[in-house]
Amino acid sequence: MLRSKTYQFWFCTGSQDLYGDVCLAHVAEHSQKIVEALNASGNLPYEVVWKPTLITNELIRKTLNEANTDETCAGVITWMHTFSPAKSWILGLQEYRKPLLHFHTQFNREIPYDTIDMDFMNENQAAHGDREYGHIFSRLGMERKVIMGYWEDADVQKKIGSWMRTAVGVIESSHIRVMRIADNMRNVAVTEGDKVEAQIKFGWEIDAYPVNEIAAEVEAVSKGDIDALVEEYYDKYEILLEGRDEKEFREHVAVQAGIEIGFERFLEAKNYQAIVTHFGDLGSLKQLPGLAIQRLMEKGYGFAGEGDWKTAAMVRLMKIMTQGMKDAKGTSFMEDYTYNLVPGKEGILQAHMLEVCPTVADGKISIKEQPLSMGDREDPARLVFTSKTGPAVATSLIDLGDRFRLIINDVDCKKVEKPMPKLPVATAFWTPQPNLQTGAEAWILAGGAHHTAFSYDLTSEQMGDWAACMGIEAVYIDKDTTIRRFKNELLWNSVAYRK
Repeated sequence: MLRSKTYQFWFCTGSQDLYGDVCLAHVAEHSQKIVEALNASGNLPYEVVWKPTLITNELIRKTLNEANTDETCAGVITWMHTFSPAKSWILGLQEYRKPLLHFHTQFNREIPYDTIDMDFMNENQAAHGDREYGHIFSRLGMERKVIMGYWEDADVQKKIGSWMRTAVGVIESSHIRVMRIADNMRNVAVTEGDKVEAQIKFGWEIDAYPVNEIAAEVEAVSKGDIDALVEEYYDKYEILLEGRDEKEFREHVAVQAGIEIGFERFLEAKNYQAIVTHFGDLGSLKQLPGLAIQRLMEKGYGFAGEGDWKTAAMVRLMKIMTQGMKDAKGTSFMEDYTYNLVPGKEGILQAHMLEVCPTVADGKISIKEQPLSMGDREDPARLVFTSKTGPAVATSLIDLGDRFRLIINDVDCKKVEKPMPKLPVATAFWTPQPNLQTGAEAWILAGGAHHTAFSYDLTSEQMGDWAACMGIEAVYIDKDTTIRRFKNELLWNSVAYRK
């Protein structure tokens, strides 16, 4: 289900005709070599496409508008090889609507001390041209990403690749459609939000459906299809009967198989990429969707509980941004549950009633059935596991009434000190940076939710770049956070982002 276009990024080089045709021929040759090297590096997730040198207002405007309308183009990478008068870029930039990377590099790594002359200086002056070009963005108040470094260096190439994933997230954001089964959990504040403003800002479509409309699709699933999927479950996962009757256990698993098939068919037919459920409104469903939702997340669907459409959309977005990533460790919906406050072992136990994505699992995954007090239905089957260790990022998108804020927290995932044999859910355990006390205080000061969109594979920089492209506030909680500075930042942002 995790499908997106085969995107490309255009490489546009700026110059002018002041230095003659020989210089322009060199500019074109150099930029083509850079593009070839970037594509051959193995450090970029998407192809870079070379475009002819831009030297006039008309050509700049034409090229950037073509980028706007080309559905395979996810963004433009620009570089001023020579001096390019920035007023020539104004109309084109004003009409451009996609992510833009200002790549500040130069063709030669080293100054050719023995041979350098004024011809070389005029031809190789990105240090000059990129400053002129950068000024016009600041004058126009336009968002762009700036990366400086030598084009052959792997770390620079990886930065470009990282930005590409953010750019695709920006483009794909406008294609996210969230299906809400029932409504938000009653009297809960943080999962609410302005759906119209979300569509204006992010392009998200958020629609509600009565639960029995999708339940009818579940009931229509054939026994043969259900039995085939149950066999797949039994082949793939460890079965934890724990004294339960085997026949009854299998019947409960079959209910989740029917939910998975029915939900996916409904989502596909109506073109939705994310879904929210609510344990308080299950209609004719026999179980709260658990294993079924976990499997749908693994396929790339966004999800969040209790009607939290903002987090469901963010989970989908972050899965898109990590698509095709080598050695990806996983992305999931998470919820803060309880603290460990033992000195030196501080952290937050993360889980949900049932729905944690198995992409984050470390080791074996088992199917378990336990009673669930919420939902008033039969014991639901769910996948249980512990999550991987290592650095990760947890995000919370909140609606403050006059604006959206994205809270971005660097976290360190660890193993819990002891097993938890009586806890029948998938779990993660992390310590927020810079430490539990400061991280939790900052999160609460920022208004962060108890739900998060979480990923091992994205960085705070990528998520912040996405927020910047969307024109929303972003705040970072990381190793450098202090409460004094953080409170000041929130105060300044309240002025900067005031409508």
